[in-house]
Amino acid sequence: MSVSEGEEGGLFRAAPSDNSQDLLDNPTKTVATGSTPEDQASPVVDEASPSSASSFEMLDMESAHAPYQEVQPHWFFCRRADDNTSWLPFSREDSDKLENAFTNISDEGEEDTVVAVEGQRYDVHVKERKRHAVYWEQAPSEVRRCTWFYKGDKDTRFMPYPEDFSKDLEEAYRKSVTSDEWKKKLDFPTGETVILHNPKLIMQYQPIGLQDDWVSSPSEHTRPRTVKRGVDNISVEIPDGEPEKVDHVVFMVHGIGPACDLRFRSIIQCVNDFRSVSLSLLASHYKRAQQEGQVGRVEFLPVNWHSALHGDATGVDEDIQRITLPSISRLRHFTNDTLLDLFFYNSPTYCQTIVDTVASEFNRLHVLFKQRHPEFSGTVSVVGHSLGSLILFDLLTNQRDESQARQGISGEPCHLNCNTLEQTLNRLGLQQYLDVLQNENLDLESLALCRDSDLKDLGIPLGPRKKILNYVRRKWLPEDCRMGAVCQAQGPQLQPEVTSTQDGNESSGLPPQQFHLHRPQSVTSAVDYEYFDVGIGQANGGIAKGQVSIDYPQLEFHPQTFFAFGSPIGMFLTVRGLKRIDPNYTFPTCKSFYNIYHPYDPVAYRIEPMIVSEVDLEPMLIPHHKGRKRMHLELKDSLTRMSMDLKNNVLGSLRTAWQSFARLPVAALPPGEGGETTTEKTLEETQASAAVTASTKREDKGANFWTKILAWSSAIHRHYFRGGFDEAESSESVEEREHREIKMGMLNGGRRIDYVLQEKPIESFNEYLFAIQSHLCYWESEDTALLLLKEIYDNLGVAIEQPQQ
Repeated sequence: MSVSEGEEGGLFRAAPSDNSQDLLDNPTKTVATGSTPEDQASPVVDEASPSSASSFEMLDMESAHAPYQEVQPHWFFCRRADDNTSWLPFSREDSDKLENAFTNISDEGEEDTVVAVEGQRYDVHVKERKRHAVYWEQAPSEVRRCTWFYKGDKDTRFMPYPEDFSKDLEEAYRKSVTSDEWKKKLDFPTGETVILHNPKLIMQYQPIGLQDDWVSSPSEHTRPRTVKRGVDNISVEIPDGEPEKVDHVVFMVHGIGPACDLRFRSIIQCVNDFRSVSLSLLASHYKRAQQEGQVGRVEFLPVNWHSALHGDATGVDEDIQRITLPSISRLRHFTNDTLLDLFFYNSPTYCQTIVDTVASEFNRLHVLFKQRHPEFSGTVSVVGHSLGSLILFDLLTNQRDESQARQGISGEPCHLNCNTLEQTLNRLGLQQYLDVLQNENLDLESLALCRDSDLKDLGIPLGPRKKILNYVRRKWLPEDCRMGAVCQAQGPQLQPEVTSTQDGNESSGLPPQQFHLHRPQSVTSAVDYEYFDVGIGQANGGIAKGQVSIDYPQLEFHPQTFFAFGSPIGMFLTVRGLKRIDPNYTFPTCKSFYNIYHPYDPVAYRIEPMIVSEVDLEPMLIPHHKGRKRMHLELKDSLTRMSMDLKNNVLGSLRTAWQSFARLPVAALPPGEGGETTTEKTLEETQASAAVTASTKREDKGANFWTKILAWSSAIHRHYFRGGFDEAESSESVEEREHREIKMGMLNGGRRIDYVLQEKPIESFNEYLFAIQSHLCYWESEDTALLLLKEIYDNLGVAIEQPQQ
């Protein structure tokens, strides 16, 4: 709720400085400092200035005597950022809950009452007056029950008084109202002086000793503060309360570095902004569904892995700092804190830390949310920005579905062939390693579960251990046990065409560019995953050439949709050696995937060309949240179409002129003369008729072209100022039908994957200037948030509503 300050400003200017100074300088008009507010509230009589009955007394005469009414308190919380301190109000619903809890606290010995506020993301300890975060680590913030507020000349908003100070002011105000005696002066032990001129004009004066030293003007020393009673009399925007019903939960993972936007805000602040944008879009695009109770809200929760990686547990920051050069310290600090995260993720040691942190945070947040919302029965989605999207891609790639999980925990022994370990090694010509394996109590079953690194630790060279692992997994384990033996390797694997060589071993017969990404279920024979150097992101044992395998933990939930913002997934997959993704591949536990990016984002890469390489497809254009294409893009498309039409008409006119010029002249002879036959005459007449018809068509086409040009401005006016026109809608529908006919694979259930945002008009002037901003724009993008909401509520059967412009 917002109140205009125009009246307040008028009252502020009406206070004469000479009268105020006289009130402060005359010691006979006040009671000694340190007395109670009842004693301090003494009437002030101005005997020195006969002209003092100016604006103050006019306000007194205008103000009618009204009975005293108790002030309605509102609860605020403190937010500290660097050196700035601001007080923000709770919503009216949360403030009422806190006030009810406050009034019910009667005994000092009772335990503190805890009230969940802000969508149950924070808990307020009422007696302690502290606000604690629930889902993430954050320092407790102060909470205050506010009734009186002040604002100085240079302040931008009203600040609440401490509760004790407000209580004294309220008591003095009550006495003045009940006795109808004003112009009272209150002195407080801290040195502040408050003068109650009338119910609408109350001023606070700072003691001169507390003024800034550089202030030299006497009038500036006594410049007062405006004092207001009650939250309804100040200019403050009280936020709307959030619906209690939660339809869906979205976990959001950040990218490199601790800051997520150009304002160097944390992932918590950016997710708070994204949540606010989604709430406003729900109110505008799902208004009817909200009124009918079909739509509640979507909860967005941040997942922070950077603090765990750079914390004291790893000690990596201290190690990096010891080898960092002292020059250009700010730039080096920025590099160590942000860009090095890319190298950490490609390091086997710290990659395991990052993956474990993200998975454990997912599971912890999911369990905690279910505890605080026991009635929740919806689904969960995940969002990854920049490097966070790659972490999620690798994590979801290596999940197990229910059938694989049951197979992995069933405990049923694999019935191996009756051949012994000795017979197997003799067949491979590797009997010299029998003693080494027997010393470790290895049999064929346990050998099939070994990784390349395990045999390497036993001192077996590369060639023999490859032969052993490949032979055991392919020859001796039946198909169901082969799947169980590699049940931890659930990621997409490279499946080459296998051919036999002269030495009996098997090798790939396909060049690297023909490797495909396959699900484990589609593998009909066990493949030695150790052969393929695909880098981080493959399952256990899927990393060769010095790379240590990563043990990917399992999530306790199955995500419904995976959204990638500004994602480098396509680039990393290509660098890892994946040239093409099998159209049949899908995440084991997640059935939908969207790759969302800004056209100028320098970090983003596409995914669809890795699935459908034979067709050059444009990405899907994300609609503007107001239901139209941006004007500069529409004008660009219109100019492109007009230039093509103009080019075609000019070329057609030149072709016609050239044909007329090249046609040979024919003498006008009477019929039958010159040996002309009837057949030749008929042929010439037919050609002439065809030429006339073609010329008429060209003239009609040219006329239609210029008609379209003349009608172009009116069409733009109809489209942007009268709600759109049918031609654009029909062209878009044709384009959508063409996109639906293209088989895009199963990574997103056969639907399109790449979605591009519309750049702003100012961004189109210089794409390099806005490149960094384009990579960080997703947290405040209404178009991005609306795409997420549309995907979520489409699955719930709730259609989007186009707001009226």
